[in-house]
This record gives sequence, C-alpha cells and structure tokens, in this order.
Amino acid sequence: MNLKNDTKMKTLGSRAAHLVTTLYEEHKLIFRLEDVQRILDLEEASARSLTRNLVNRSIVTRLKPGLFILVPFELGKEREYMGNPLILAHKLIEEKDYYLSHGTAMEIHGMVTQPQLIVHVTTLRKHRPINILGTDFKFITCKKEHFFGMSEQWVSKQEKVTVSNMEKTIIDCLRQPEYCGGITETSKGIWMRRQDLDITRLIKYALRMDIGAVIRRLGYILEIYGIGSPENRKALQGLLTESYARLDPLLPSEGKFIRKWRLRLNVSSDELLSVVKT
Repeated sequence: MNLKNDTKMKTLGSRAAHLVTTLYEEHKLIFRLEDVQRILDLEEASARSLTRNLVNRSIVTRLKPGLFILVPFELGKEREYMGNPLILAHKLIEEKDYYLSHGTAMEIHGMVTQPQLIVHVTTLRKHRPINILGTDFKFITCKKEHFFGMSEQWVSKQEKVTVSNMEKTIIDCLRQPEYCGGITETSKGIWMRRQDLDITRLIKYALRMDIGAVIRRLGYILEIYGIGSPENRKALQGLLTESYARLDPLLPSEGKFIRKWRLRLNVSSDELLSVVKT
C-alpha cells in the first residue's frame, strides 16, 4: 500500500488494520470469511461482525455470502465495488477446474467489436448463474472429455485467469453459439483473427470433440472464407454422416440445404461474407 493511505489505515483500529494489511500483502483483494478467521484467529461470529463493520464503513464490498473484496482507498466511500469481473468469475465458485469461455473468451482474444455484457465461465460442475452489482455471470457445464484447450492470461499485475485458447474458443462457440451471439458473431471472430489461427490445432480440436454439427459448421465457414487448405477441410468432410444440421441452431429451420457440408443454411452465405467487407 501507498503512504498516502496511512491516514485511512489509522482510522480502522488495530485488528481491522492488521486484516487489511495482511490481505494486501497476500494479494488477496478478494477474500472469504475463512481468511478473516485465519488472519485474526477469530470465531465465525466475530469474523462476521468485523466484516459487517468494514462493509458499513465502505472498506469492503460484500460480493455474496462469505465472499468480499477490498475497496481501493482511492475510491473513498464507494460501496459498490466489484473489481475485475474476469478475476472474480472463478472465485465465485470455489473451483479449480474452470476457464473463461465463449463470448468472454472471444473478447479477451480480440474477436468481437462490441463489449460483452455477460461473463461466461465453463466448469465441470453445475452452478447457478449469479448477478454481482449488475454484472451477470453464466456458468456452462462441460464434460470432462471436452475440457481442454486452455491457457493463462494476465489480467492484472498480480492475477492470471484461465481462458480457452483461440482455437478452443471457436469450437465452443460453434457448439453453443447461444453464448456468443450466434453463428454470425462466431464467423466474424474467425475472420478477424484468421491470420493468427493455428488451423491444424483447430481441425484437431474439432475432431477431438467429435460433434457432427461442429464439424459441419467449421468446415463450411473455413471454406467460404478461404481459410486453411483443401486438405484441412477434407479431414472434416470425411467424417460427415447423412444427417443435416442447421448452420445456426438459434434460428428457425429454413433456407437451402448444402449437401457438401450436410447443413441447412438458415444464415445466408451473403450474410457471412458481408463481415469480410466491414
């Protein structure tokens, strides 16, 4: 902490000051009631009373029962402080196995033109959605065999988060476009980052997921944008069955059928190609 915060610290009282100082030293700006008990050697009731007092004095914001965040001193008496929602996301669920995904991952990778209003988190266990100070957190359950393709990204000087890499982000969005604004938004993201994509990895991930609709959508989008090689696309095409899937599962079953990719084009090729011109 900076010396300019000394005056504020002196008004806290010795126990609260020790707690705040220790939390800063441990880089635990987001902390739990158990941390208060551990640091101050308090029973649960006493820890609750102390944190309630800190909340009332705008030193701390309560994010949800038992979870708090230190309010930066420079914000003064600001009570509604959440910090970085990307850092907060996985701390809400107390789970190691997670990654930021879908629309959130697209934003992190520079694949969107509009800010995302929901934080999407993929986990192995089911969690209810939660709203913290106006920000929605949506938790998407994933099978263990589909839980791969992550990397770590720094989002502050002290904190990293786990996020799906660009290729896995695309695969996830092709599978569940409802979490990223639909197939058109996914296609736009693919086009925006086409120069940076590892096409071999992208194909490998699609084959590993082994979901027919994902393989169909990916092959078609790569083809109309001229991304990758014909050999890449043949690897996908060779796995197609006779059944058809909608290009965008969020839209009605209408539009022409394209046999090569066993797709019903309920989003026109002209619409997908229009993102190339913008």
